[in-house]
Amino acid sequence: MVLADVNLGRLYLFAISSLAVYGIIIAGWASNSKYAFLGAIRSAAQMISYEVSIGFILVSVLLCAGSLNLTEVVMAQGGAGVWYVFPLLPVFVLFFISALAETNRPPFDLPEAEAELVAGYNVEYSSFGFALFFLGEYANMILMSLLTVLLFLGG
Repeated sequence: MVLADVNLGRLYLFAISSLAVYGIIIAGWASNSKYAFLGAIRSAAQMISYEVSIGFILVSVLLCAGSLNLTEVVMAQGGAGVWYVFPLLPVFVLFFISALAETNRPPFDLPEAEAELVAGYNVEYSSFGFALFFLGEYANMILMSLLTVLLFLGG
């Protein structure tokens, strides 16, 4: 069952996930605190660098499938009889490490760095604003898990 069969599905997801950087920069700037803005710059730099690495990693998966359509990527894994996690194991490990870094999970939680900072860019936010930041962060984790299943684990 497919909700929307977009021919450039992977590029669409990559473009939408790249918009999170703008929200973090604007949130750090809007709090009118130089510490929050520095935390936003740190977080944005990490997100951009690992988005580039994820983009390059996914090129190998898309070359194996021969399509940018996520449905065809899943069908290619079923037709070949083997998930892409086995022949592309080093690429999968790099993707997993980059996904951890993109979602600010340990040991890549440098932008928040609770030990030496107060929480990075969201230091000035509380209640509903803070809840929205973490809702976005957990939505990004769900997106990375979805991409892991679709691109490496046979859908």
